[in-house]
Amino acid sequence: MKAKEEYRPLVGHSMGMIFQKRSTRTRVSTETGMAYLGGHALFLSSHDIQLGTNENLRDSASVLSRFNDILLARVYGHQDILDLAKYSSVPVINALSDKSHPLQILADLLTIQEQFGSVAGLNIAWVGDGNNVLHSFMEACPKLGINLRIATPNGYNADGDIIEYSKQEASEAGTELLFTANPVEAVAGAHIIVTDTWVSMGQEEEKAERLRAFEGYQVNFELAKHAAPNWRFLHCLPRKQEEVDDEVFYSDRSVVWDEAENRMYTVMAVTLELLGK
Repeated sequence: MKAKEEYRPLVGHSMGMIFQKRSTRTRVSTETGMAYLGGHALFLSSHDIQLGTNENLRDSASVLSRFNDILLARVYGHQDILDLAKYSSVPVINALSDKSHPLQILADLLTIQEQFGSVAGLNIAWVGDGNNVLHSFMEACPKLGINLRIATPNGYNADGDIIEYSKQEASEAGTELLFTANPVEAVAGAHIIVTDTWVSMGQEEEKAERLRAFEGYQVNFELAKHAAPNWRFLHCLPRKQEEVDDEVFYSDRSVVWDEAENRMYTVMAVTLELLGK
């Protein structure tokens, strides 16, 4: 598909894309991917439909299912995803919630595989907030034989239920799962260093407090000198300079543009799988 060969199994199929939260990569990758596959993606923002305001989620899910073959939703609360999936009669793709971001992790894993040939046995270091992207890494890594070393400031840890789940998964898989407040400890021996925004949408009022809490968590070459010799850097974007400096972000160690491009191929794959194509 990266050669843009003709492959159009979704002619006559439509996707309803529900966006409570704005996004560049999710919208563009999904709309473009659906077009390549011959389908149609319909963008539905909070201003376009009645979702959760004048019409409850159950009714919206039922209506949208009658018009679309598949739904994709980028929402604030994770319960909205669960409700859509419960009441929809067509498949629902979680394009982001406050609990998880599975599409991002699929793109990240594809990028890592492209760089290293295989993911099993690699060490991933997470340096940053205990957010939805980290949650999805924690759910995925043990299943694939990946060691995950997590550095978060005190008070900004991952959710307790995800921690317990990932500990159990790592124990069964025999992979390492480390929790620390020390970025150097997390990065030691890492093949991949990952960070993300420190201030997510809806947390703008916490920005000053968060910037103080995350002092010393910037990814730079001083931190990365503790990583494996062939380390690579990932960020799901958009990034701020306090999270990773320009020297790393624009270096040949950074594979963020491959990572962004792979958002399209992975959402295409998920859509095809769910539609049985």
